[in-house]
Amino acid sequence: MKPEISRREFIVRSSLSAAGLGLMGAGCTSTDGVPSYLLEYASVYKQDPKKAALEWFKDAKYGLFMHYGLYALLERGEWVMLRERIPVAEYAKLKDRFTAENFDVDFITDLAVDAGMKYITITSKHHDGFCLFNTSQTEYNSLNSPAKRDLIGELSEACQKKGLGLFLYYSYAADWRHPYFYSRDAGWKNARPAYDFVEPAYKWQKDEDFRIYVDFVHEQLRELLTQYGPIAGIWFDPIMGFYNRPDLFPIAETYQLVRSLQPHTLISFKQGANGTEDFAAPERTGHSMAEHLNEPQHKKIAQEAWESNKNKHNEICDTLQPRVWGYSKAVDSAHKTPDEVMTMLKAAWAANCNLLLNTGPLPDGSINEIDVATLREVGRRLRE
Repeated sequence: MKPEISRREFIVRSSLSAAGLGLMGAGCTSTDGVPSYLLEYASVYKQDPKKAALEWFKDAKYGLFMHYGLYALLERGEWVMLRERIPVAEYAKLKDRFTAENFDVDFITDLAVDAGMKYITITSKHHDGFCLFNTSQTEYNSLNSPAKRDLIGELSEACQKKGLGLFLYYSYAADWRHPYFYSRDAGWKNARPAYDFVEPAYKWQKDEDFRIYVDFVHEQLRELLTQYGPIAGIWFDPIMGFYNRPDLFPIAETYQLVRSLQPHTLISFKQGANGTEDFAAPERTGHSMAEHLNEPQHKKIAQEAWESNKNKHNEICDTLQPRVWGYSKAVDSAHKTPDEVMTMLKAAWAANCNLLLNTGPLPDGSINEIDVATLREVGRRLRE
């Protein structure tokens, strides 16, 4: 008798088989390998998968962003580890409290559809290093928490079933946990929390050490792009971590890896790293980040990347909470209203951009009821 396998393992195996055959369509509703969210662009897809994806993205106009991870448990935003200088080992204890008991992928995808959205972008790994997916590269993930769940796998399946594109946010240029990310002293104050002690978890000593981190990133990207069927895009962040040490990041190599694994997958890295991104995704308004840099060569890289990207069909990301992206209880009374969201949509569309609108799920993974009501009302108005 063959041993039983879990539902998650079955999904992973099926996705790997499809990727190995070059189908890029595990979980698709089409028999010819076209991702479910691209079915209306099937004829273009058969000739040029990337062109089909770009046409779809231009027509999509509106997506749901979700920042969810260990930081949600503290209810003080996604940068809480850095801002409150929480030691690595102390912050890691949050993993033992992570249940995600009300992270309901059917509810989330139904809400996105009802809101008039065409895709979902979720934090597969944020700056704190905690992963919401099945990874062999670190035990610091949702499957090794009390949740015992592959949240990215579940959401991927639900998106495929409902014809939604899935973008995976990945914190490439910041990792406050990995031993070999570069130090604060090496170029960027937000590379690490400003501890008043020597953090024993940090091992980086010289620039060459950073390649250990890059190899870790590349293996995780390989996992994300082979385990979960068709991925609409990889959404890299934060761009300032790159601009302050552009010499450390093999951007062309990273992008080539993504495109070799899934040719239709779009790539974004905020305003742009080398200008070959498929779209830019600045926060709130479109502009170069060069004005925030001190080193002339870094300013030049930032400006040139933005000049290459600014006239593409881009995306503006914004959040339903004031400024913060991960859930913050302190601002529960100040979430954006349907009228404000309609204004944001009109402004984004007038600028030839999609709007990627963020909600920070609550500690248990449920969506804030204020945001649920707002998204449904906006969807109703859009249908009218």
